[in-house]
Amino acid sequence: MTQAAIKNRNGLPTKQFDASVRGPLHGVRVVDLSRLVAGNMLTLQLADFGADVIKVEPRTGDTLRAFQADGIETFWKVYARNKRSVCLDFRHPEAMGIIKQMAASADVIVESFRPGVLEEIGLGPDVLHAINKKLVVVRISGWGQTGPYRRKPGFGTLVEGYSGFAAMNGFSDREPVLPPFFLGDMAAGLYGANATMIALWNSRVNGGNGQVVDLSLFEPIVSLLGPQAASYAITGKVKPRTGSRSSTTAPRNTYRTQDGQWVCVSTSTASMSARLFKTIGREDVTTNPRYATVADRLKHVEEVDAIVGDFVGRHSLEDNLRIFEAADVTVGPVFDASHLMTDQYVIERESLVQLPDEDIGLMPMHNVVPRLSGTPGTFRRRAPHKGEHSAECLISVVGETRFEQLVESGAIFQRPDPASADADDLALATTGR
Repeated sequence: MTQAAIKNRNGLPTKQFDASVRGPLHGVRVVDLSRLVAGNMLTLQLADFGADVIKVEPRTGDTLRAFQADGIETFWKVYARNKRSVCLDFRHPEAMGIIKQMAASADVIVESFRPGVLEEIGLGPDVLHAINKKLVVVRISGWGQTGPYRRKPGFGTLVEGYSGFAAMNGFSDREPVLPPFFLGDMAAGLYGANATMIALWNSRVNGGNGQVVDLSLFEPIVSLLGPQAASYAITGKVKPRTGSRSSTTAPRNTYRTQDGQWVCVSTSTASMSARLFKTIGREDVTTNPRYATVADRLKHVEEVDAIVGDFVGRHSLEDNLRIFEAADVTVGPVFDASHLMTDQYVIERESLVQLPDEDIGLMPMHNVVPRLSGTPGTFRRRAPHKGEHSAECLISVVGETRFEQLVESGAIFQRPDPASADADDLALATTGR
């Protein structure tokens, strides 16, 4: 597929990679030993703002590379942008020594092994801090480094169920619903980036030493769910699943339009609720004692939804949006990716952009989040091939002669130069076999 074909298909603004740009975190070096989503989400936040993130991959590559769309490493291309890749054979006796040498000049190390494994391979925090007392060691696991579940499998699905999220997600007469994306991992990654910057501030500004960030996937989700525990302690009741409805306001739901699309409506204030019913020609609802207060509307929410749904169902998506927006009622379309790719707001705001990609010409992805006016994040480099920067990153650490010896021994994997490598070399570089 050509660049022109992709650009014409979605109209997203095209950006270019520029390795010469320095972000506000320029000078911060991060050695990322993690796998899959949480660690990559964490280090993406740092890389987008200028940190030098070095992904240390095993010979088989980060498992995130396996999450593909029609053979394209979509997750990797998005969450490994702005990073460099070093590839080591973790079973080789020299590999841990190489990581120790990298730790000596790093500011942060991120890992996502099961608790205890870092110590077993000789890279426990005590060892790392003996090498570099300022080092921030971020440890990602499903359940944390302590507690009776520390050794349990740490996949996000388990914590999304255990945390109470699945129990409150979905409809009351159906099964609990797990999120269709990596909620636990993504939340942990964002919390982890924040914790990393707090630890770096303490070290660099307050003169403190390095420390360990104990980051579970479980606790960030619990914090995102709000005062669920407090509500239960006060009422003795577990809130039922309500689908798209709210337990605090009504009407609030998704409603099907005449042309088969969907809108979402929310009335978080009394004035908004009154404005909505006036707009749909049902001012009588606001004076009816049956629906007078939020508590009343929640008690009779099926009837309230039927009133709103009847109006929405008699109008197209475009007409619903026009009518409600003209009356300053909070309404919005229910979009999927196909809508976002051509939506004028997304395009003009540059919420999604497309960047040069060797596989499909241009790769759409989210822009840097959040936006900083003085020191914005940037796109410095595409997601790396496995072992693409082994020489660039490690010769300065171990020396050129030793680097060549370690490549020969198999401890380090270096991706061949595509301009000079033969087909067999390129196949090896691509598949890791």
